[in-house]
Amino acid sequence: MTTASSPLEVADVFRAHAAGYRARHPVSSEQRTVLRRLIACRTAALGGHVDSCDACGTVRISYNSCRDRHCPKCQARQQKEWVESRLSRLLPVPYFHVVFTLPEQLQPLGLKNRRVLYALLFRAASQTLLKLAADPRRLGAQIGFTAVLHTWGQNLLFHPHLHCVVTGGGLSPDGRWVAGQEDYFLPVRVLGQLFRGKFLAGLKAAYQAGQLTLTGSVEHLQEPREFRRLLDTLYRQSWVVYAKPPFGGAAQVYQYLGRYTHRVAISNRRLVSMEQDRVAFRYKDYADGARQKVMTLNADEFIRRFLLHVLPKGFVRIRHYGLLAGRNVDTKLADCQRLLGGVTEPNDVVAEANAEAAAKDDAAEPAWLRCPKCCAPLRRHDLPPGYTRRSLEPAPLVASLDSS
Repeated sequence: MTTASSPLEVADVFRAHAAGYRARHPVSSEQRTVLRRLIACRTAALGGHVDSCDACGTVRISYNSCRDRHCPKCQARQQKEWVESRLSRLLPVPYFHVVFTLPEQLQPLGLKNRRVLYALLFRAASQTLLKLAADPRRLGAQIGFTAVLHTWGQNLLFHPHLHCVVTGGGLSPDGRWVAGQEDYFLPVRVLGQLFRGKFLAGLKAAYQAGQLTLTGSVEHLQEPREFRRLLDTLYRQSWVVYAKPPFGGAAQVYQYLGRYTHRVAISNRRLVSMEQDRVAFRYKDYADGARQKVMTLNADEFIRRFLLHVLPKGFVRIRHYGLLAGRNVDTKLADCQRLLGGVTEPNDVVAEANAEAAAKDDAAEPAWLRCPKCCAPLRRHDLPPGYTRRSLEPAPLVASLDSS
């Protein structure tokens, strides 16, 4: 049970049930690392710091965070720093949100070949956007965009898709800025067809090169005839590419990036309860008008679904293309900024974004700058791993730290 003063966290589920899960189910090295880090996050195992007030004697003990990219509590600082680093690259133009989704039939193959299929998803989607935008019959220009990989649905099941934030215009081959239509980006039907062709061509090449793991539920695909049958099925169906209405301005792009870039499979805020081996969480049922509902799973199934979204070691899930690619930032992007009247002022964007919507993040790092009782400045001392709140008397602790 949890209380208002001690809300339920994903780490609580892992601390209670991860050992049993590992005893009953195979776990990869990446998944073991994530479990270990999240269980230790903000506990004495990672050490911490003590903030003390010389005026009234108040002492606050805070433990260090694990900073794992899959941890619901450790993304705030990385998110803030990353988003602010992108502000100078925003252009004063409309931006579109385009989502590329893989068909359900590819999910078993994707679970066995995460690195290969994720890389194919990035490559096929980026080539689709760049090629179609460069077509003289369309925009006839090089666009810029940031792509963010998400692998989950609201129910935590495997659902790989790519969120792309795309400039509403681009740089022509002769150096002009070509503005797109204000409320229209590119035809989604054509985007879907081109994306399907590029992805399946890459999948076929990976199969022929022996780069796919074909065991367990996809073992039958070792037979070339079965693999061709899968390709034929996928070629015959429409692939979903969704283009949302354009953002209203740079502040909305900033807010969006802040919400999506460092999101994990489930936030602590969505957890409702943990009763013995049952975990309940809120989710949106998009098949029922996006109504919010509560789903209850046994702890093993909850952990299994969470671990589906552990990324391969070293895999980059946020990538930049076209005008926003690293090699183009100081050349083509700078040219666009000059053509459009200069660099977007980061402070203005942040101020506008904060005025429109206050950031809500359960991963925020505490900032003990002043005493909560008397408002005097606090002093900070490092706390080595192993110390716990219960095992320490605050006053002797601070004295010992001062003398060390």
